[in-house]
Amino acid sequence: MDGAQRDATADGARQDAALCVAQVACDHPAPIDAICADLGDRALDLVCLFISPQADFQALTRAAIGRFGEADVLACTTAGELGRDGYEDGQIIAVGYPSDLFSVVSYVIDGLDTLDEQTVIDELIQRRLALTRQAPEMTSEFVFLMVDGLSMREENLTAMLAAGLGPMPLFGGSSGDGTSFRQTYLSRNGAVVQNAALVALVRSRCRAKVFSLDHLVPTETRMVVTRAKLDQRLVSQINGAPAAAEYARLLGKDPTQLDPFIFAAHPVVVRLGDSHHVRAIRQVTEDGELIFFSAIDEGMVLTLADHTDIAGHLRRELDALEREGAPQHILGCDCILRKIEAGQTQKTRELSQILRDKRVIGFNTYGEQIGALHVNQTFTGVAIYPPEDEDR
Repeated sequence: MDGAQRDATADGARQDAALCVAQVACDHPAPIDAICADLGDRALDLVCLFISPQADFQALTRAAIGRFGEADVLACTTAGELGRDGYEDGQIIAVGYPSDLFSVVSYVIDGLDTLDEQTVIDELIQRRLALTRQAPEMTSEFVFLMVDGLSMREENLTAMLAAGLGPMPLFGGSSGDGTSFRQTYLSRNGAVVQNAALVALVRSRCRAKVFSLDHLVPTETRMVVTRAKLDQRLVSQINGAPAAAEYARLLGKDPTQLDPFIFAAHPVVVRLGDSHHVRAIRQVTEDGELIFFSAIDEGMVLTLADHTDIAGHLRRELDALEREGAPQHILGCDCILRKIEAGQTQKTRELSQILRDKRVIGFNTYGEQIGALHVNQTFTGVAIYPPEDEDR
């Protein structure tokens, strides 16, 4: 069976599921028709489309206008998809939020490089209050954020949003472009945007738990950023030496060997108190500088990290989400570097089986958001449990 003929997943047809899910290959002759058919006639408040960069994003999002009733349609390009077979490529994943279980307010934040902090905070608070008035009986809540993965503005945005979140937990992912890092897209109701973010404020009758995990352990090997261009996330010197050459020296590698596979295998983290946060390296320039996925600053102390077993760690952490009952779905944002590591360590099949077993859907990202933070090399998401009246 070729990719164009692959049917959408049957998950979406379940009328008792918390979320409706559909999937088609991006070369399907009528992908939106197939997704609509599979999602069924259940009224939806929101539809999220995670679209492979192999697809025609503009055509797809135009075709989706008005096809899902009154639901807003949010879409982004990916660095890979989390679908019915776990790690996938060349797919379109659709996630529908049924109106009987969810109430959603969505909007666009445009011009990430020229944001006014108070305006961002005020708008978030106003929309939070509107959602509370709209669905006072739905007591579970979270915020889902999709951000332009090449904007280099995620930290600034999440810090602003945090001030207006109140008790609402936030998670999200940065849109991707496979491993090309050339161009990413977002859209809301067919309007395609870049240098922007999509915000979905969600209230639900279903219990929801936002989480973030990584399998990295800091070592004792440290390095100091001694020259950097903050607005470009570019480091030109580490320990007073050319950045790529010094990073390679600490690894015992030839600088000419540096590539995404090396960066995935040898991440660096920043210690904040008793915790650590990854500052993943995206690529090396022709001038021997390092471009990072996250904000970087002169004087920042970076620590090399080791890996624990990525598959065993993921299973243990997702098992822990089942202590008070199993989620019906997990909506996940999984860093592209984790997918690369899985391939390097021959763990792709094992990880994919775990993702299938735990009913994970979502996409691979250029970075993840959790609360006020933009992070890398994590698996971040929300576990959606059965409706609370069915949970008892």
